Amino acid sequence: MKLQNGHIIIPSAIVQEVLNSENQINYVYYPERRQLLLAAKSKHFFEQLHATQWTILKDKNLQGDKSWFVREILIDHELDDTDRTLMYEIKTTGIISIDL
Repeated sequence: MKLQNGHIIIPSAIVQEVLNSENQINYVYYPERRQLLLAAKSKHFFEQLHATQWTILKDKNLQGDKSWFVREILIDHELDDTDRTLMYEIKTTGIISIDL
């Protein structure tokens, strides 16, 4: 997973295996931990546990990678917006935790 031009690029393997190839996701950003949590929109428990927002992932390429425009989150929380590889963890519940 990487940050590129204000977009998080999610590899197709993660899209297929963790997000069940869904284009809609719920997400929440926790500034104190500098972590972005996201899950497929169908994971209703995630929406109940967190004050989430939802968005639609865009197709990045024919290989199935998806992109998500996060520049607003980066600017609002004064985060580093340079292109880089992002550290992330996939929870057994299907939640993806990304360190920004």
